[in-house]
Amino acid sequence: MIKNSIYTSILNHLHKVITLSESEQLEFTSILEEIKISKKNFIIEPGDLVDSEYYVVSGCLEAYYLDETGDKHIIQFAVEDWWISDFEAFFNKVPAKLYLETIENSTLLAINRDALEILYTRIPQFERFFRIKTTNAFVSLRTRILSTLQKSGKERYLEFCETYPKIEQRVPNYHIANYLGLKPESLSRIRKEVI
Repeated sequence: MIKNSIYTSILNHLHKVITLSESEQLEFTSILEEIKISKKNFIIEPGDLVDSEYYVVSGCLEAYYLDETGDKHIIQFAVEDWWISDFEAFFNKVPAKLYLETIENSTLLAINRDALEILYTRIPQFERFFRIKTTNAFVSLRTRILSTLQKSGKERYLEFCETYPKIEQRVPNYHIANYLGLKPESLSRIRKEVI
């Protein structure tokens, strides 16, 4: 078993889906790049070429875009044991459209696209793992879109609390309101109702 604690969480994350030998674990961890980044810093900005996706060991991040008027639209939060990137840019090899910013000091493990492709050939189980992760992300995104179209602000807030337990202590309220498509005062009213 690999002793380095920086890899413990990602290996546990993998083992929920696939089983790896010790040599396969070593090969996988050898291609990961550890990134420590302080809060309020960007990992990705629009126009960047994105060749990595990121696993969150510790910390909290947000992915968002700015529209033509400069309004911010939060697409995703990522906390421990989540993956984040500008996935359109990563998969399609096009310039990034999103900002990826740290909300807290964070430690990430980056996996490069080219190294990942080699890994798929050498250890086919990883293709299964990332296919399942991508499918789950697609389903989550579809669920979020339908929730926005069909559910009340209160229902969306309760779903958010289920998806991101304890994140409210870590993320400013106006960011949560933005993510939910609510005005901050509406979120405050909903919170008072559910407490």
